[in-house]
Amino acid sequence: MRIHCKIVAIAVCFGVFLLLYFFGGNAADEPPLKEVAKEKHFQSFNHIEDIAPAKEAKQTNEEPQNPPKLIRKEPKLSSRGGGNVIAKTRQKSEVGRPGSKVTQAEDVMHLAVVACGNRLDETLNMVKSALLFSIKKIKFHIFAEEDLAEQFEKGFSQWPQTVSSRFHYSIYPITFSVGNADEWKKLFKPCAAQRLFLPVILKDVDSLLYVDTDVLFLRPMDDIWKFLKAFNSTQLAAMAPEHEIPKIGWYSRFARHPFYGVTGVNSGVMLMNLTRIRSTLFRNSMIASGLSWENLLHPLYQKYKNHITWGDQDLLNIIFHYNPECLYIFPCQWNYRPDHCMYGSNCKAAEEEGVSILHGNRGVYHDEKQPAFRVVYDAIREYPFEENLFQSLFYPLQTKFLDTVNTLCGRIPQVFLKQIEKTMRALYEKKVVRRVRLPRE
Repeated sequence: MRIHCKIVAIAVCFGVFLLLYFFGGNAADEPPLKEVAKEKHFQSFNHIEDIAPAKEAKQTNEEPQNPPKLIRKEPKLSSRGGGNVIAKTRQKSEVGRPGSKVTQAEDVMHLAVVACGNRLDETLNMVKSALLFSIKKIKFHIFAEEDLAEQFEKGFSQWPQTVSSRFHYSIYPITFSVGNADEWKKLFKPCAAQRLFLPVILKDVDSLLYVDTDVLFLRPMDDIWKFLKAFNSTQLAAMAPEHEIPKIGWYSRFARHPFYGVTGVNSGVMLMNLTRIRSTLFRNSMIASGLSWENLLHPLYQKYKNHITWGDQDLLNIIFHYNPECLYIFPCQWNYRPDHCMYGSNCKAAEEEGVSILHGNRGVYHDEKQPAFRVVYDAIREYPFEENLFQSLFYPLQTKFLDTVNTLCGRIPQVFLKQIEKTMRALYEKKVVRRVRLPRE
């Protein structure tokens, strides 16, 4: 019996030994559990494209702390422009569906103009000049009398689709939120005082460029729009001086009211941060605590209406006389007028870089007093859209300037031609020169 028990015990021990040997041998042939998990982890990402740079794909013997990051390679649309494909993509997305507020704010510039009386043709020519050279899309805010609204729509409808797709416009009636509307309309030129109420009316617009109807762009509007980024924390508007030389300036000699600086400012080209204007209390000579823009306009007019000559421009000079820290001054080349050349050349910036924005006040586009200004106006008006800019605009302009060299403004043709030639060359190079992108490694 004892021998039986010993045999059974030996058999059991031998069986247990065989089982341990069997399982132990098979386990030795498999990789460690940790390595199996690691291998499966990386294999699960092998079917996904663009997961990580090649240098991150190298495996090490250590367990990674975090899973690999997915990097999506999508084309980036730059607000500064780029290849034609990117520009077309952005254009379609804006036309097809409304973009976000941030995208619209970055990609669209706002321009306002007030047109009354016989200013239809001047305004259309101003809009045309802005569209010829500008890069970003423009939203035009046109304030006009009722009988001009249909004429604007008719004029825009006759432009090619390639042009009309690059801008939007809204037409508003002439309205004044405070005071007597008839008084405001007769303040200076018909309806000119409307510009004072732009911050009040255009409540959804953050920044805006206002120009008179007799303004022509000789370079992209994008360039003056960049001045908004040059504003410091207190500046909320930008204008050019009324004159460069105090001895012959109008304000320094004749003004009977306060004005900005030494020579005053001209409001024919005015860049505005409307958001800042609406949120600022302006110092004045009437109420010590300050007044908002909307509450300031009418009492200011009532106080100075018997002392102002240039209407709304004088009121702006009075406002910024008491609030000089709110104004940014840009060079005279951005508001070049006959006064800069009819008494001798006195805009040095234009002599060096050429005129950026031409302001044909004094009616010089429609008479023979300053033919150099009229030549530019006629050249832009007669230019057929989509024609070659050099052949159909610059060369005719250059030729016609030969007839103006005997005049005070025409004797310095480089002032009028330098910037517009530079702008045309830049546009030509952008359309013709193709940038070749190297493939990514």
